[in-house]
Amino acid sequence: MTLTAPAKINWFLKVIGKRDDGYHEIRSLMQCVSLSDKLIFEHSERITVITDAPIPLQGNLVCRAARMLQEISGTSQGVKITLKKEIPLAAGLGGGSSDAAVTLMGLNRLWKLNLSVDDLVGLGTRLGSDIPFFFSGPAAIVEGKGEIVRPVPMRSYILLLVKPRFEVSTAWAYREIDETNEIPMRNGGLLTKEDNSFTLLYHAFEKGDFSSLSSLLRNDFEPYMIRRFPVVGEIKKNLLRSGALFTSMSGSGPTIFGVFEEFRDAEKASERMIPYWCRTVHTVAEKKSESTFDS
Repeated sequence: MTLTAPAKINWFLKVIGKRDDGYHEIRSLMQCVSLSDKLIFEHSERITVITDAPIPLQGNLVCRAARMLQEISGTSQGVKITLKKEIPLAAGLGGGSSDAAVTLMGLNRLWKLNLSVDDLVGLGTRLGSDIPFFFSGPAAIVEGKGEIVRPVPMRSYILLLVKPRFEVSTAWAYREIDETNEIPMRNGGLLTKEDNSFTLLYHAFEKGDFSSLSSLLRNDFEPYMIRRFPVVGEIKKNLLRSGALFTSMSGSGPTIFGVFEEFRDAEKASERMIPYWCRTVHTVAEKKSESTFDS
C-alpha cells in the first residue's frame, strides 16, 4: 500500500500564550500543498522504517507512530515502511507530522484495526501538535495547542516555497519567544479571543485580495527568525521584487512562501533564489460547502 503525505503552509500563525503544561496556545490557518512525501507499507513480522533521509530510523515520528499504534491496539502484526522524503526536514512545512498522521491512517487499514478518525487523532495528538490537522485537511483553522481543528473551504493558489540552507527546530523557535517575554496577545483586528469571526479574512482569500491580507496575516515567529537569520528577510524582499503578491514564513520556519498569479511567474522567480531549495506548488483546494468562516 502506497500513500502520500502532503506538506502544509500556515497562512497565519498567532502565539496566544503559554499554558500551564508548557505547551503554547496558537491560532493558525493551515492548508495542504502539492508537495508530498511517499510512504510504502508492506506486511512484516516486525516494525522497520527504511529511508534515505538523514533522520533517525528508530526515533522518528513514523516509527514512533507505528510502535504506539501496535502497543495500544495490542496487535502482533508488524510492518515495513519505506519513507521517500520530498518535504525538507525542519522547514516549517509539517513533513514529519504529516508522515506520522499517514502512518496511523495506513496502519489502521493494513492491520484492519477499524479505529475511528477520532481515535487516530487522539493518538496523533500525543506525538505532535501539527498531526491532528492532517486528518482534517486540506485547509483548517487550528487552535489550542493544535488539537482543535475546524476544516474550512479554501481555493487553490500558486506558491513558490523557498528554504534557506539551514534547519530550525520548533522548540528553538518557541524558546526565542519565551525568552523575550513578548508572547503576542493582540486585542485588535480579526484574530482575537473576543472576536473569533473569520468572515472578512475568508472573503479576502476568496477574492485573492492580498493587499488586504498583507495587513491581516502574520506569523508571530517571523520577526524572531529574521532577527536571528537576516537571510529570511532578504528572501521575502526578493520574492516581492520578483512579483509575489504576498509572502510569509510557514510554521516555525525557515521556509518562506510567495503567492504568484501564474505558475510561470513562480518558476521565473525561482531562478533568482539560487542557491536555496525552491519548489513551485499549489495549495490543495476543496469544493466550497457551508462555510465555517461565517459561523
